[in-house]
Amino acid sequence: MELSSFIEDFENLPKCIQHQLIEYAEFLIAKSKRNRKSKKVRSSFTFSWENGLSELKDQFTSVELQHKINEIR
Repeated sequence: MELSSFIEDFENLPKCIQHQLIEYAEFLIAKSKRNRKSKKVRSSFTFSWENGLSELKDQFTSVELQHKINEIR
């Protein structure tokens, strides 16, 4: 839909419907801004889990740990 035809259709709507469309557009804009902000926060990945099983490295190899995990599943 062309913007000019949308504006023309919008102007022909009753005022209460125009108001609802404006409120909905404002809601979508706010939602879009929130999503952009939350994506920025999520983008930083940490390796806080790294070496979480370091105390077991003398007892098991990585392959043995994988087998144990598969047994638990």
